[in-house]
Amino acid sequence: MVKILLVEDNEMNRDMLSRRLERKGYDVEMAVDGRQGVEKAKTLAYDLVLMDMSLPEIDGWEATRELRADPTTKELPIIALTAHAMSGDREKALEAGCNDYDTKPIELSRLLGKMEALLGGAAPAAEPGGA
Repeated sequence: MVKILLVEDNEMNRDMLSRRLERKGYDVEMAVDGRQGVEKAKTLAYDLVLMDMSLPEIDGWEATRELRADPTTKELPIIALTAHAMSGDREKALEAGCNDYDTKPIELSRLLGKMEALLGGAAPAAEPGGA
């Protein structure tokens, strides 16, 4: 099963996105701030990280830089998630070490396409009765 780390401080966003991804067959674990996200990513094996960029403790930019600096997580695929869709934000995310960038509100089909591209097309089978 594909294991995703969702680093998101907003409970409503975290709950909504995790449930939608789980219905698609992903195993989703969550972190509520940048520090917890870095710690979990370094100690548990994930296939991909969805990183909110506006986080408490340390923001998503710094959390991503820390993950890229660590030999155990430097190759871990990371998609930046942000409500900041200003010119240059995508480039800033890529410079910090993110593999891709997606804007909020999340359009699930677009995000799933980016996730599958980074996972080498390895999409999980949807759960029976899942949407």
